[in-house]
Parts: sequence; C-alpha cells; structure tokens
Amino acid sequence: MNEKPVLGTDGQAQSGSGTMPPEVFARITGGARRVREALSRVIVGQSEAIDLALVTLLAGGHALIEGVPGVGKTLLVKALARAVAGDFQRIQFTPDLMPADVTGTSVFDLRTQEFRLVRGPIFTNFLLADEINRAPAKTQSALLEAMQERQVTIDRETCALSPVFVVFATQNPIEHQGTYPLPEAQKDRFLIKIRMDYPAAEDENELARLVAKGDSPERRLAEDLSAPVLQSGELEQLRAAIAKVRVSEAISGYIVSLARETRQHAAVWVGAGPRATLALLSASRALAALEERDFVAPEDVKALAAPVLEHRMLLRPEFEMEGIEIREVINAVLEAVEVPR
Repeated sequence: MNEKPVLGTDGQAQSGSGTMPPEVFARITGGARRVREALSRVIVGQSEAIDLALVTLLAGGHALIEGVPGVGKTLLVKALARAVAGDFQRIQFTPDLMPADVTGTSVFDLRTQEFRLVRGPIFTNFLLADEINRAPAKTQSALLEAMQERQVTIDRETCALSPVFVVFATQNPIEHQGTYPLPEAQKDRFLIKIRMDYPAAEDENELARLVAKGDSPERRLAEDLSAPVLQSGELEQLRAAIAKVRVSEAISGYIVSLARETRQHAAVWVGAGPRATLALLSASRALAALEERDFVAPEDVKALAAPVLEHRMLLRPEFEMEGIEIREVINAVLEAVEVPR
C-alpha cells in the first residue's frame, strides 16, 4: 500500500517513513540535547565542533577532524563515546603502520593447532584514527570497507562491525612533511569535515581559569561523564526518529541544486557528487533533530553545506594559485542558488 504524503508547513509533500507524534519526537530528540549539554561542560569553546560531531553520530556517518595540536580533537571523541556508552579505541597512524595493525590478523594457536582470529582495534564503536595522513595509502585503505560496509575482511573471513561504528580521523592542516594526502575516494566516505580552530579569547580565558582551579577538562570528563548520558537503546531510538524527519520536495530540490551548482562553478575542477547530495540530506535531517524539529529547514542545509561539501571538491590550479579557498566557492554557490520559501 502506498503511504499518503505528509504535508509540511509550506504545503509541500514531505519525504520520510511515516510520522511520529510530536511529544514522542520531542522526548526522543531531547536525548541529543542532553548529550550536547554534557559535551559543552567538558569541552570549552568548540560548540560548532560539538554539533557537527553529534550530527555525524546521529546520521550514522564518519567525520574528518582538522585542527592544529592541542585544540581538543581527541577529547571531543572520547567525551562523545563516553556520553553514549560506546567503546573507544585510538590508533596512532604512522608510516610503518600496517593494515593488520588496524583490522587484526589470524595467528596459529599451538595449543589447538588451528588458526584463530585476533581482532584489531577497528572492532569498536568509536575509532579515533589519529593523524590518518601519516600512514601510506595501503594502511589508509584498511578503513574503506569498514567505513562503507560496516564490515572487515581478514584472511577471506568477513566479520561484521557494530551498528554503531563511527570513524573520527584527525589530521594537522599545517604539517605536510612525511604525510600522505588522503585519496579523493576515501575523503568522500567522510560525511562531514570538522574544523577545530583556536578558541576565542573569552573561551581560552575560561579554560585557563578552570585549570587554575583544578577543574581541568580531563577531570570533567572523568566526573561529569562517569555515567553515560544516553541509556541503552536511546541512540537507536534517536536514529529512528531522524529517519522520520520530514524533507519537503522543495528542500530536496534545493540540496540537489547546490550539489549541481558546485560542478558548474568556474573555479571548481571536481564538484560534489551524488554521494555528497545524499550526505547533505541525511546530515540536515540530523541537525534538524538536534534542534528538536521534525522537518528540515533551509537554514539546516546552509549551515551544513561547507562541512559536508568542502572535502569533496577540488579547485582548478589557477584559482588555487590566486588564493581562492573552497569555502569561498561554497558561499558563492549558496548565494547563487535560490532558497526555497
């Protein structure tokens, strides 16, 4: 039986698998607000990074975190894992790291005279791939199957990963010596790119004041997040609620138009592909739910356009030489495409 379209506030037909009573939706999405508040108590002055990390988790994607050392990249992922009762593993990527160090391997057990599987750190919920661009492509590619298929193949044996499997990969934007740039195909697997900049002056002063009082972020992580914020099953409920966030035909058309406009811009060599279109749609749904709305607004799409699209686009060399940045191009695209009313 065909489902009757749901009309949104703009009178447009809405996409989504059914509806959810507003009070139920508000109760479920309130869990995301509690996680956001808990992370804000631990991490000072990175509200945008916190929201983007939550969008990544709620949308079931992966994130590339870019920032100089010391801005709290590891702390953010640790705090998020603890807030939702997830297992956390960290891999320090180095030039001599092998794929088996990530996925695991089969070893011969002398006692049983059989091979047994020794699982690597990828078998977790939250994987922090620290300085991912320090490992060669062969090792970087060990993550591809896991990120796309939520499974790992080791010696021809395929092992399923947890439904809650999120990769947060970090890289230093100013250090290029001894690094291996991520292939475009791998960058496209990341739902969002999170930029973690230096904190504002007032936030850095607040951080210094807290540490001087003995109230460091690490202490807050241990005490404020000693128990998970979300209980068992609540994350699955949140993701189910996000699947019911309504997307009007006008909004989905707006998202498609943005992606297609990136392919036509004079400064762009490679524009955003269809996977970017779907990523922007799913991320916008997650952001709407984070704001406790059951429909996607144009503001959600505009807020996520740069984080979702920038790592998927390549500029023409002549424009790069002129100092043009991808975010400038994305802003121009946002201005060029008509916003639905």
